[in-house]
Amino acid sequence: MHGLGHYIRFDRQTLYLFSQQKTKLPKWFAEYDWRIKVFHKSTSFLSADIGLKTIKIDQIPVIVSSPERAILEVLYLSPQFFDLEECYHLFEGLVNLQPILVRKLLLDCNSVKVKRLFLYMAEKANHQWLQFIQIDDINLGKGNRMITKNGVYSSKYLISIPKELSEL
Repeated sequence: MHGLGHYIRFDRQTLYLFSQQKTKLPKWFAEYDWRIKVFHKSTSFLSADIGLKTIKIDQIPVIVSSPERAILEVLYLSPQFFDLEECYHLFEGLVNLQPILVRKLLLDCNSVKVKRLFLYMAEKANHQWLQFIQIDDINLGKGNRMITKNGVYSSKYLISIPKELSEL
């Protein structure tokens, strides 16, 4: 929907659907045969009013995540559902993110892991938009986060990441 369809996985068809904490999908939706697996994640790691927009598909309004929000959602599900190398390859293609929206989302995000991974990958990809984001007041928490066992440690972001990712 945002011109990033070339990143769609063709071998594993799963729709990842995010909603606010304690949201229960309607029975009709849960029981409908969508012909793909639907993974529903009910969470409050981001507010419901930032980085979402309504688009029309066959005249039906559908709320979708902006690319800025979507990459945070992908990082939230990593490394359990998305390999961190795959996340980074997605990240490399995000050359046109809106710095103002990225900053709002990072300030709102309550996942230290997601914020640290986002900033690590943005810096590693050398995205130009990163220079326009003030990050000094973004809460990155305290202490180390082990994202991957036996990984490579990033002292700047206090995370351990896969060796393969650090070598990309």
